[in-house]
Amino acid sequence: MTKSIVDTHAHVFHRGLMFVPSRRFTPNYDARLDSYLAQLDANGVALGVLIAVSVLGNNNNYLLDCLRSHPERLRGVVSIDPSTDIRKFDAFASAGVVGVRVNLTGDFPAPDFRSGAWAEAVAECMKHDWHIEINDRAARLHQSLTPLINAGAKVVVDHFGMPDRQKGIDDPGFDHLLQVADTRQVWVKLSGAYRTSFDIARDAAPRLLEAFGPERLLWASDWPFTQHESTQDYRTQRVAINDWIADSREREVVLSDTPRSLFKF
Repeated sequence: MTKSIVDTHAHVFHRGLMFVPSRRFTPNYDARLDSYLAQLDANGVALGVLIAVSVLGNNNNYLLDCLRSHPERLRGVVSIDPSTDIRKFDAFASAGVVGVRVNLTGDFPAPDFRSGAWAEAVAECMKHDWHIEINDRAARLHQSLTPLINAGAKVVVDHFGMPDRQKGIDDPGFDHLLQVADTRQVWVKLSGAYRTSFDIARDAAPRLLEAFGPERLLWASDWPFTQHESTQDYRTQRVAINDWIADSREREVVLSDTPRSLFKF
Protein backbone atom coordinates (compact mmCIF):
# COMPACT_ATOMS: atom_id res chain seq x y z
CA MET A 1 0.00 0.00 0.00
CA THR A 2 1.42 3.38 -1.02
CA LYS A 3 1.92 5.74 1.90
CA SER A 4 0.48 9.25 1.96
CA ILE A 5 2.71 11.76 0.19
CA VAL A 6 3.32 15.09 1.92
CA ASP A 7 4.05 18.33 0.09
CA THR A 8 6.07 20.23 2.73
CA HIS A 9 6.16 23.71 1.19
CA ALA A 10 3.45 25.72 -0.52
CA HIS A 11 2.06 29.24 -0.24
CA VAL A 12 -1.52 30.49 -0.25
CA PHE A 13 -2.66 34.09 -0.69
CA HIS A 14 -5.01 36.27 -2.70
CA ARG A 15 -5.03 39.86 -3.90
CA GLY A 16 -7.65 40.88 -1.35
CA LEU A 17 -5.03 40.58 1.38
CA MET A 18 -2.76 43.46 2.39
CA PHE A 19 0.75 42.93 1.02
CA VAL A 20 3.60 44.51 2.97
CA PRO A 21 5.20 47.65 1.49
CA SER A 22 8.68 46.08 1.69
CA ARG A 23 7.72 43.13 -0.56
CA ARG A 24 10.14 41.99 -3.27
CA PHE A 25 7.34 41.25 -5.75
CA THR A 26 3.61 41.83 -6.12
CA PRO A 27 1.48 38.85 -7.18
CA ASN A 28 -0.97 39.64 -9.98
CA TYR A 29 -2.97 36.45 -9.36
CA ASP A 30 -4.62 34.53 -6.53
CA ALA A 31 -3.20 31.36 -5.01
CA ARG A 32 -6.16 30.27 -2.94
CA LEU A 33 -6.45 27.13 -0.88
CA ASP A 34 -8.97 25.44 -3.18
CA SER A 35 -6.54 25.80 -6.10
CA TYR A 36 -3.74 24.28 -4.05
CA LEU A 37 -5.86 21.35 -2.90
CA ALA A 38 -6.83 20.72 -6.51
CA GLN A 39 -3.13 20.43 -7.37
CA LEU A 40 -2.62 17.93 -4.56
CA ASP A 41 -5.57 15.84 -5.75
CA ALA A 42 -4.44 15.90 -9.38
CA ASN A 43 -0.95 14.72 -8.46
CA GLY A 44 -1.71 12.05 -5.89
CA VAL A 45 -0.48 14.07 -2.92
CA ALA A 46 -2.46 13.56 0.27
CA LEU A 47 -1.15 16.16 2.71
CA GLY A 48 0.25 19.68 2.56
CA VAL A 49 2.22 22.17 4.63
CA LEU A 50 1.38 25.85 4.16
CA ILE A 51 4.34 28.19 4.58
CA ALA A 52 4.12 31.89 5.38
CA VAL A 53 4.74 33.90 2.22
CA SER A 54 6.97 36.98 2.35
CA VAL A 55 4.49 39.39 0.72
CA LEU A 56 2.23 39.07 3.78
CA GLY A 57 4.96 39.76 6.30
CA ASN A 58 3.93 38.48 9.73
CA ASN A 59 0.20 38.44 8.98
CA ASN A 60 -0.71 34.75 9.26
CA ASN A 61 -4.49 35.13 9.40
CA TYR A 62 -5.31 33.66 5.99
CA LEU A 63 -2.88 30.79 6.51
CA LEU A 64 -4.47 30.01 9.88
CA ASP A 65 -7.98 30.11 8.42
CA CYS A 66 -6.88 27.62 5.77
CA LEU A 67 -5.40 25.29 8.39
CA ARG A 68 -8.57 25.36 10.47
CA SER A 69 -10.66 24.48 7.42
CA HIS A 70 -8.73 21.22 6.78
CA PRO A 71 -7.16 20.15 10.10
CA GLU A 72 -6.53 16.55 9.02
CA ARG A 73 -4.89 17.46 5.72
CA LEU A 74 -2.84 20.59 6.43
CA ARG A 75 -0.12 21.87 8.74
CA GLY A 76 1.44 25.34 8.79
CA VAL A 77 4.63 27.28 9.35
CA VAL A 78 4.18 30.92 10.33
CA SER A 79 6.26 34.08 10.14
CA ILE A 80 6.48 36.01 13.40
CA ASP A 81 7.51 39.20 15.12
CA PRO A 82 9.31 37.62 18.07
CA SER A 83 8.70 40.63 20.29
CA THR A 84 4.91 40.33 20.07
CA ASP A 85 3.87 36.93 18.73
CA ILE A 86 5.16 34.53 21.41
CA ARG A 87 1.89 34.95 23.29
CA LYS A 88 0.11 33.59 20.19
CA PHE A 89 2.02 30.31 20.03
CA ASP A 90 -0.61 28.24 21.82
CA ALA A 91 -3.31 29.51 19.46
CA PHE A 92 -1.01 28.86 16.50
CA ALA A 93 -0.46 25.30 17.70
CA SER A 94 -4.18 24.64 18.11
CA ALA A 95 -4.70 25.71 14.49
CA GLY A 96 -2.10 23.24 13.20
CA VAL A 97 1.12 25.29 13.20
CA VAL A 98 4.27 23.23 13.63
CA GLY A 99 7.06 25.72 12.98
CA VAL A 100 8.30 29.27 12.44
CA ARG A 101 9.82 30.50 9.19
CA VAL A 102 12.67 33.00 9.03
CA ASN A 103 12.92 34.31 5.47
CA LEU A 104 16.37 35.80 4.86
CA THR A 105 16.35 36.07 1.06
CA GLY A 106 17.48 39.37 -0.35
CA ASP A 107 19.51 41.64 1.89
CA PHE A 108 17.78 40.86 5.18
CA PRO A 109 20.33 40.48 7.99
CA ALA A 110 20.29 37.27 9.97
CA PRO A 111 18.61 37.86 13.32
CA ASP A 112 20.47 37.39 16.57
CA PHE A 113 19.00 34.10 17.72
CA ARG A 114 21.23 34.08 20.81
CA SER A 115 19.68 36.93 22.77
CA GLY A 116 16.61 39.09 23.26
CA ALA A 117 13.23 38.37 21.73
CA TRP A 118 14.54 35.88 19.18
CA ALA A 119 16.23 33.78 21.87
CA GLU A 120 12.89 33.68 23.71
CA ALA A 121 11.09 32.71 20.51
CA VAL A 122 13.57 29.90 19.82
CA ALA A 123 13.06 28.58 23.34
CA GLU A 124 9.29 28.74 22.86
CA CYS A 125 9.57 26.83 19.57
CA MET A 126 11.53 24.12 21.36
CA LYS A 127 8.91 24.03 24.14
CA HIS A 128 6.25 23.37 21.49
CA ASP A 129 8.49 20.86 19.68
CA TRP A 130 8.40 23.04 16.57
CA HIS A 131 11.14 23.50 14.01
CA ILE A 132 12.58 26.77 12.73
CA GLU A 133 12.68 27.03 8.96
CA ILE A 134 15.54 29.01 7.42
CA ASN A 135 15.30 30.40 3.90
CA ASP A 136 18.79 31.76 3.24
CA ARG A 137 21.46 31.51 0.60
CA ALA A 138 24.13 28.87 1.20
CA ALA A 139 26.90 31.40 1.67
CA ARG A 140 25.30 32.63 4.89
CA LEU A 141 24.01 29.39 6.37
CA HIS A 142 26.93 29.24 8.79
CA GLN A 143 25.55 32.42 10.40
CA SER A 144 21.89 31.49 10.45
CA LEU A 145 22.21 27.81 11.41
CA THR A 146 24.97 27.81 14.03
CA PRO A 147 23.15 29.62 16.87
CA LEU A 148 20.01 27.55 16.35
CA ILE A 149 21.96 24.29 16.38
CA ASN A 150 23.84 25.43 19.49
CA ALA A 151 20.52 26.18 21.18
CA GLY A 152 19.34 22.64 20.48
CA ALA A 153 16.57 23.64 18.07
CA LYS A 154 15.24 21.65 15.13
CA VAL A 155 16.06 23.46 11.89
CA VAL A 156 14.66 23.02 8.39
CA VAL A 157 16.65 24.49 5.48
CA ASP A 158 14.76 25.51 2.35
CA HIS A 159 15.46 24.73 -1.30
CA PHE A 160 18.60 22.55 -1.24
CA GLY A 161 20.29 25.23 0.89
CA MET A 162 20.24 27.67 -2.04
CA PRO A 163 23.79 27.17 -3.37
CA ASP A 164 25.16 29.87 -5.66
CA ARG A 165 24.10 29.46 -9.29
CA GLN A 166 27.67 29.69 -10.54
CA LYS A 167 29.36 27.59 -7.85
CA GLY A 168 26.71 24.90 -7.50
CA ILE A 169 27.71 22.16 -5.08
CA ASP A 170 31.20 23.67 -4.90
CA ASP A 171 29.69 26.55 -2.93
CA PRO A 172 31.43 26.49 0.50
CA GLY A 173 28.07 27.22 2.07
CA PHE A 174 26.66 24.01 0.64
CA ASP A 175 29.64 22.13 2.06
CA HIS A 176 28.88 23.66 5.46
CA LEU A 177 25.31 22.41 5.18
CA LEU A 178 26.59 18.88 4.58
CA GLN A 179 28.83 19.16 7.63
CA VAL A 180 25.99 20.01 10.02
CA ALA A 181 24.14 16.81 9.08
CA ASP A 182 25.94 15.04 11.93
CA THR A 183 24.08 17.16 14.47
CA ARG A 184 20.84 15.32 13.56
CA GLN A 185 19.03 18.60 14.20
CA VAL A 186 18.80 19.74 10.57
CA TRP A 187 16.38 18.75 7.79
CA VAL A 188 16.71 19.91 4.16
CA LYS A 189 13.92 20.47 1.63
CA LEU A 190 14.39 19.13 -1.87
CA SER A 191 12.38 21.93 -3.41
CA GLY A 192 12.54 25.01 -5.57
CA ALA A 193 15.22 23.54 -7.83
CA TYR A 194 14.42 26.17 -10.45
CA ARG A 195 15.55 28.89 -8.02
CA THR A 196 19.12 27.74 -8.64
CA SER A 197 18.87 25.15 -11.42
CA PHE A 198 17.67 21.59 -11.93
CA ASP A 199 21.24 20.65 -12.82
CA ILE A 200 22.47 21.84 -9.43
CA ALA A 201 19.61 20.00 -7.74
CA ARG A 202 20.55 16.80 -9.55
CA ASP A 203 24.15 17.16 -8.33
CA ALA A 204 23.16 18.19 -4.82
CA ALA A 205 20.59 15.49 -4.08
CA PRO A 206 22.97 12.50 -3.78
CA ARG A 207 25.33 14.54 -1.61
CA LEU A 208 22.46 15.50 0.68
CA LEU A 209 21.16 11.94 0.75
CA GLU A 210 24.57 10.59 1.71
CA ALA A 211 25.03 13.18 4.47
CA PHE A 212 21.54 13.42 5.94
CA GLY A 213 19.91 10.13 5.00
CA PRO A 214 16.29 10.01 3.83
CA GLU A 215 15.07 10.56 7.40
CA ARG A 216 16.33 14.16 7.29
CA LEU A 217 15.21 15.08 3.77
CA LEU A 218 11.83 16.47 2.68
CA TRP A 219 10.16 17.00 -0.67
CA ALA A 220 8.07 20.03 -1.62
CA SER A 221 6.43 21.59 -4.65
CA ASP A 222 7.01 25.24 -3.67
CA TRP A 223 3.62 25.98 -5.29
CA PRO A 224 2.68 28.47 -6.78
CA PHE A 225 6.34 29.00 -7.77
CA THR A 226 6.37 32.72 -6.97
CA GLN A 227 8.26 34.79 -9.55
CA HIS A 228 8.62 31.62 -11.69
CA GLU A 229 4.95 30.95 -12.36
CA SER A 230 5.21 31.05 -16.15
CA THR A 231 7.93 28.38 -16.37
CA GLN A 232 6.94 25.87 -13.69
CA ASP A 233 4.08 23.50 -12.94
CA TYR A 234 3.18 21.12 -10.13
CA ARG A 235 3.72 17.92 -12.09
CA THR A 236 7.32 18.87 -12.90
CA GLN A 237 8.12 19.32 -9.21
CA ARG A 238 6.37 16.09 -8.27
CA VAL A 239 8.26 13.85 -10.70
CA ALA A 240 11.65 15.52 -10.17
CA ILE A 241 12.25 13.59 -6.96
CA ASN A 242 12.20 10.35 -8.95
CA ASP A 243 15.39 11.60 -10.56
CA TRP A 244 16.90 12.97 -7.35
CA ILE A 245 16.31 9.82 -5.27
CA ALA A 246 16.29 6.68 -7.38
CA ASP A 247 15.76 4.10 -4.65
CA SER A 248 12.01 3.65 -4.13
CA ARG A 249 12.24 2.87 -0.41
CA GLU A 250 14.40 5.91 0.31
CA ARG A 251 12.07 8.03 -1.79
CA GLU A 252 9.08 6.80 0.20
CA VAL A 253 10.79 7.86 3.43
CA VAL A 254 11.40 11.34 2.04
CA LEU A 255 7.91 11.69 0.61
CA SER A 256 5.98 10.27 3.56
CA ASP A 257 7.70 8.96 6.69
CA THR A 258 9.97 11.92 7.42
CA PRO A 259 7.44 14.71 6.85
CA ARG A 260 4.61 12.91 8.66
CA SER A 261 6.82 12.74 11.73
CA LEU A 262 8.33 16.22 11.59
CA PHE A 263 5.08 18.02 10.73
CA LYS A 264 2.95 16.00 13.17
CA PHE A 265 0.43 14.43 10.81
